[in-house]
This record gives sequence, C-alpha cells and structure tokens, in this order.
Amino acid sequence: MAKRVPADLNEQLLAALAAHPQGMSIEALVAHFLDIASKRTIQRRLTDLVKEKRIVSEKQARALRYKLAPTSAQVPDTATPDQWQNKRENYIPLSPSGAEVRTLVSHVISERVPVGYQREFLDNYRPNESAYLTPEIREHLHRLGKTPQMAQPAGTYARHILQRLLVDLAWASSRLEGNTYSLLETEKLLALGQAAEGKNAAETQMILNHKAAIEFLVDAAAQIDLSPMTLRNLHALLADNLLPNPAACGRLRTDPVWIGGSVYHPLEVGVLIQECFEQILATASAISDPFEQTFFLMVQLPYLQPFDDVNKRVSRLSANIPLIKHNLCPLSFVDVPERAYIDGMLGVYELNRCELLRDVFIWAYERSCQRYAAVRQSLGEPDQFRLRYREQLMQVVQTIVQQQLAAKAEVVNEIAVKLAIPTEHLDHFVRLSLIELLSLHEGNFVRYRLRPSEFFAWATRQKENQ
Repeated sequence: MAKRVPADLNEQLLAALAAHPQGMSIEALVAHFLDIASKRTIQRRLTDLVKEKRIVSEKQARALRYKLAPTSAQVPDTATPDQWQNKRENYIPLSPSGAEVRTLVSHVISERVPVGYQREFLDNYRPNESAYLTPEIREHLHRLGKTPQMAQPAGTYARHILQRLLVDLAWASSRLEGNTYSLLETEKLLALGQAAEGKNAAETQMILNHKAAIEFLVDAAAQIDLSPMTLRNLHALLADNLLPNPAACGRLRTDPVWIGGSVYHPLEVGVLIQECFEQILATASAISDPFEQTFFLMVQLPYLQPFDDVNKRVSRLSANIPLIKHNLCPLSFVDVPERAYIDGMLGVYELNRCELLRDVFIWAYERSCQRYAAVRQSLGEPDQFRLRYREQLMQVVQTIVQQQLAAKAEVVNEIAVKLAIPTEHLDHFVRLSLIELLSLHEGNFVRYRLRPSEFFAWATRQKENQ
C-alpha cells in the first residue's frame, strides 16, 4: 500500500535540515522519514525546495548533501557579541574575539571572500614559542583535567573509563558529522551489537569505526606517537567501509576536495599535502604542553584536509592522543553544539583565526571533565590487580579464542603458568581471566585485538559445546 504523504512534508523536511546545519544526504533523509514517505517522494520534494531557493544542494566528498539556504536574515551583518549571546539557540558562551569571528563567518557565502591554503599559517607557528592557548588557559585546563592516575603508565585513566568514553566519543564525534544515532542507540550498538532501526548502514559503520579507533588509541597509549604512520592508521580505522575507494583509507589524498558551505579551497598538490602533513605532526610532537598539542591538531589537521574525507574525525580523535598519554581527562565532545563547532572550523578555514574554535574547545573540555569526574566517582578506583596483569589477561583471552580452546579453569591455569604468573596470584588471575572470557561478546572483542573471524568462530564453537 502506498504511503499517505503528510500535507506538511515540506515543512518537516525543512525542520530536519534546520537541525543539521552541516547538511543531510538523501540516504539520511530517507531513513529519517522512512515511515511517511518514499525515496522518490522525498527526492521530488527536495527538487521543488531547491527550485524555490529554500534549500541548497552541495557536493561534499563526492556525495550530495542538502541544507537550508543561507539568508541575510539568519545573521545580521551588524550583530554584536551581546546580540549573539542573547539569541535563543543552542550555542556556547563566547569571548569577544570569538563572537567577532562568528559574525564574520556567518555572513552569507556570497559576501565572503574565497581563499586558498595559507602555508604561512603553519610555517609561522614555533613550538613552545608560539601558542594558540594562553598560559592562563593552559593552567586552567591542567587543573580541570588532572586525574588520580597522572603518575601511572600511559593510558591508565582512559582504560579506567573506557566503556563510557567509547560510547560518548563515538556518539558525539559521529553526531558532529550529521549521524542521527542517539546516545542510547549508540550504547546498544557498542555494548550489544544491535544496530538501531531506521538508520542507514553508513551511520552504523561510522560509530563502529569510532569504537575501533578509540580502542586503538587507548590500547597502544604507551607506544603511540604523533607520527604519520599513527595518523594514517587512525584514518584507516575511521574511514573503513565509508569511502568509495577502499585504497584511500589511510592514504594521503592526491585529488581536490571541497568544503561544503565554505569559500575555503584546500591545497591540491599531493607532494605539498604530504610535506605539510609531516610538518604538522613534527611540530605537534615538539610541543611540550599536552593541551597546546591537542588544540594545535584540532586546528591544523582539518585546515590541511590531508585525506579524501574523514579529516575532522581524525583531528578529534588524534587530539585525544596527548591527553590519553598523559592520563588527563579525555575530550569527548559531548554536548558540543554542531553550529558552534562548524563556525569555529570556518574561522580557521577562511580567516586563519582560532578564537571561536578555542572557545568551543575550552567549553567542551570543561564539560568533559565534569562528566568524567562523575563517572570516576561511580566507578571508584581501578582494580590494581587487573591493572598489573592487564597484558597477561589479554594474552589469555587471545590464546583461548585464536586456538579455539574452551573457557575452562584448567585451560586458563595452564596458560597462566606459561605466562609465569606468581603462584600466590594464580587463583585470582584464573578467576579474573574466566570473567573476561564470560564477558566477551561481539561488541567488545576488538579490545582484545581479535579479528571478527576469530571471535565468531570461537563463539560458535562454545555454543556447540554447551
């Protein structure tokens, strides 16, 4: 039976686009209105709205996205910082310079001057001499981000809150890309492997990719660095199964890219892209303060656009590397208004000004610290025994799954002896190992560095032997 199209479908489409200032793809819109309109109907209505100049279509990374048409009425040219603060909308408090940047990037696109990549913006930055964050801001962030695990091995604090961080960061970072998963739906996907109804495969894949990337950063915290290899592998994890050309995952781009809704034209020459990419990471590695490192990556990586797509996601997760390594509170981006983040990036792209993005960064980090302080209180202190034998516990799980062994005490005990677990700790180690194995499911096996084929083969065999 044909669907009965509601009379106000056009207004519902406009409302959906208003909630996603960065635009929505036809697939996302079809999924959003799955119960009330067919794809053909939605396409026809979008075509009409474009003709009426109520919306615009823009090509982003070889895909077409729809967004509300900008109008001068949306942001008056004469808007003052106070007027921005008093607007009833989902935004953040702004510094005077941040409000100035917002005003400038909010002019209609026809009034903004097209610009290209400015190499001087990178060249003029001198590690530990230049700074995007003032000493006062850095001191404030250090006070907020301090954790009880500061003196422990890299990644200890992130592992302590890992389950919460996986959900928060995967959901919030995906939401900034227009993903429509809710926080609860994200939690069900990551914990139980249940994809939400009515969501397209790309949205589900995006969140699962974030999970794999976050686990990569946390598991390898002690060894990881801000090197081209690290960032390229991070991109490969985040872009997995999302790019038209699978070979582009983890590879620097050689083709032009476009920034939707902006007059900024990124660098196009492949040799120069690689040169600037390596310079960004060398510069970031030389910065001594972890918060300055974090914000430098948030600014410079998206500005270069080193990959075909997924650049902002790479910047948000790589920005967490210094925080994870120093056992500081991570940056989850939860509650960050999409419009504020987009405006902050536009300020960098079109003006080479960081003040608005800096306001977003500080506000977001304050929110993250509040969130994880509450999480820390609910979790209590980490299990010191589990912390001490973390690698050995992982090896037990890997061995049993990869060799298709039974999750039995005698089997675990034999492996533990080979791992030279002290006799006085053996019983407790075996019990913990069995708990890890019983807790293993399709939503967390990547944490143990297992491949899907290994986990599913082992899980199937366990069911057969029950």
